[in-house]
Amino acid sequence: LSVLLSLLVPAHTTRSPDCGGILTPSGLSYRKSGPRNSHAVSREGRQQHLSVRRNQINSIKVAELSLSLIPDTGLRLSSNVDFSITPTLSTTKVMRLSILVDLHVEMNPEGNLELVTSACKPTVEEMQSTEGKESQSSSSDVDEEINIDKICLEVSKLLLLPNEQLMSLTAQFPVTPSCRVQYLPLAAPVFSEQGITISLQTTFQVAGMVIPLPVSPVPFSMPEPASSSPSHLTLAFSEHFYTSLFFALEIAGAFNMTIPSPLTTATMAQKITQMGSLFQEDLPVTLQAVFRSSPRVVLEEGKGALKLFLTVHIGAGSPAFQSFLSVNVDMSAGLLLSIADIRMMISAAVIEDIELSLAASDVGPVPAALLEELFLPTIREEVPAQMNVVLSEGVFLPHISSFTYTDVNVTIHKDYVLVPCNLELRARTG
Repeated sequence: LSVLLSLLVPAHTTRSPDCGGILTPSGLSYRKSGPRNSHAVSREGRQQHLSVRRNQINSIKVAELSLSLIPDTGLRLSSNVDFSITPTLSTTKVMRLSILVDLHVEMNPEGNLELVTSACKPTVEEMQSTEGKESQSSSSDVDEEINIDKICLEVSKLLLLPNEQLMSLTAQFPVTPSCRVQYLPLAAPVFSEQGITISLQTTFQVAGMVIPLPVSPVPFSMPEPASSSPSHLTLAFSEHFYTSLFFALEIAGAFNMTIPSPLTTATMAQKITQMGSLFQEDLPVTLQAVFRSSPRVVLEEGKGALKLFLTVHIGAGSPAFQSFLSVNVDMSAGLLLSIADIRMMISAAVIEDIELSLAASDVGPVPAALLEELFLPTIREEVPAQMNVVLSEGVFLPHISSFTYTDVNVTIHKDYVLVPCNLELRARTG
């Protein structure tokens, strides 16, 4: 398998998106609910972070914290922090530190998205003092009490955690023990009034090597978000994404199936007389199914279908399997999609259409009607059941660490799937 994959890898030259997401303004303003009270702070604590000189900080209160979109540019972080300081034993002042920070997102050389500060403007205003004065502090007073030069440095340090979380977007996630999925941004996100749009390309690794995927006949672009959507985030997946997933699982051998049958060589000999000359004893009949062509997913408005193209080898004997019939099976099953946490659950539903035809025979001609009588019920039941076992763990969605998805709705459209959902910050453990 590794040799085969190494020969295929050079063919993987295209870079085009097959999925993506739009973070809406409501998603951008989401925060975990919690109290926003004043806090007493020690000299050894916040004093260093606010760079206050020679003063005791008594309390800190975040009066305002917001993040807004700047179309075609990036984000603006606005923060007002009120804090009380004691410059002398007899004087207490309440100061307001206001910070405006402009941010944009870049792709670093490693291919990860990264938040970068493009502008930072802190200002300090004296709100009140124990002497009853309310006035704007002079620049010299501000410099004495707040080291403004260090404020922007501290703000840039606050981006370390978000950037670590953004790096988690490109992590590899297991689909099966031998197959992994990875979502790679193709460019920096696009900022608009509708939200932040990011286009992703899905890659799959089998046995540790990236496999070349079928080329999409139609380039995928993120659908326009509904302006009235209350969801925090809308994920979108192209038809090609699902076809690539099943292609990767096929390459990994995940869908090679051994199917037990209620038939034996003796019961089959009653229908096919030449069976008696091949097997002198009565043996259980087994079906071995492999794909003769890659599975294909077709998405129409409101429904999805999984097209399967199999060759089923019918034989007996263990461990020495002896095939005496090969049957081509073309079948179509409904495709069921749902979301659990940060995984997309995919399953094959009821078989909607199935056709059997004789591919090879060591027991003479076998009419199509007899093939269906002998094997169709078993194939109809077992093929989707065994595929669903492979798919049962689900496929990780694009996500960043610390967040999960709630209030999810999966909508199938022609050629793509939309997944509007809300964000939820996971509670920290430990």
